[in-house]
Amino acid sequence: MIRPGHMVILCALALLAIGVVMVNSASMHVAKIEIREDSATRGIAANGVTFKSILMSPATMHMVLALGALTCAALLPIGAVAGVIEDFGRLKRPAILTALGAGVLLVILSTVYWPGIARPRNGSHRWINLGPLDSFQPSEVAKWALVWLVAAYCVWVGRERLRTFWFGFLPIIACVGAVSALVVKEDLGTGALMAMAAGLMLLAAGARWRHFALFLGVGIAGVAAAIVQNPYRIDRIVAFLDPYADPQGTGFHMIQSLATVSGGGLTGRGLGHGLQKFGYLPEDQTDFLFAVICEELGIGGAALILGLYAVLAWTIVGILSREPNALLRLGGFGVLATLLIQATINLLVVTGLGPTKGIALPLLSAGGTGWVLTAGCLGLLVAMDRRHARTMPDNDLAEPVPL
Repeated sequence: MIRPGHMVILCALALLAIGVVMVNSASMHVAKIEIREDSATRGIAANGVTFKSILMSPATMHMVLALGALTCAALLPIGAVAGVIEDFGRLKRPAILTALGAGVLLVILSTVYWPGIARPRNGSHRWINLGPLDSFQPSEVAKWALVWLVAAYCVWVGRERLRTFWFGFLPIIACVGAVSALVVKEDLGTGALMAMAAGLMLLAAGARWRHFALFLGVGIAGVAAAIVQNPYRIDRIVAFLDPYADPQGTGFHMIQSLATVSGGGLTGRGLGHGLQKFGYLPEDQTDFLFAVICEELGIGGAALILGLYAVLAWTIVGILSREPNALLRLGGFGVLATLLIQATINLLVVTGLGPTKGIALPLLSAGGTGWVLTAGCLGLLVAMDRRHARTMPDNDLAEPVPL
């Protein structure tokens, strides 16, 4: 019998496999034009993508690492781990523990500015070099760690204390705000994503709406300040409102994305036969990979991706509805919220329903750090399902009814 945990694995495997194929397809480029003296013919060719090249590609290596992370997380004694975390929090002061955890995340995030390991790209500090990991993203670590930090704090303090302002709500919202603010400095989309997921978790844990509304205004003001301080962010909003006002400048990215999405029609141009990836669509392997999927696989391919996300989300809801442990249930909800918000933002941007923002499509867009950590969190959900399966009585064989 296929259990919910098996379905999570199948959905993750399908998304990763599609991601590997599509990232390699999007990596095709036009070779340099060669003009031969004895011929007027100009040779234009694209680098071929073969099964061997896909097998040896970085995306395949990232997929293997992601599946390894999923497997390791799925085999964890998740109930025992949750029990240790809960007991540890009760022995110490939850606010101090949470502040220490947030401090560790701030140190991790600050590594993008450390000389020697920082790897700025296009003026943005988001990556570091850790030897073989030359494009490691600390913000991905902070994004998923914050989910479990918020879950642990809510369980440590309990619902009643969380509903108080000074000793329940304020400590955790201050930690979330500090971590998110540092991320927003370099990556507005990921920082906003982290804050939204944490906010939903706090509401689900029982925080008062009026406390949340008070800091919602502060958060909106902070985002507005981050936008105003960076002219390129203002340009993106202007381009979203009217991309054709500057089609070769600020509106170029959105126009090319819309052209890529609409170019596939119902059935698509065929795998590997997309045109926009040949120098027209920026970030075609990462943030705008869904546009390439639409162009090459058509509406059917896009529907398949949306269907996989829907099945994955529904399956996770089923796992969480049967999870008795409060820490695991709230942490799993945070994982689900993060996945759905991230996917929604990406799809809105790619389809022109939101201003251009660099945020990846989970388990699809190229990015080893994101794939591995996302798969690891899904593995924790599989571990929850395995734990539930072990505690359920075996009812496969019906006992005979005495006559």
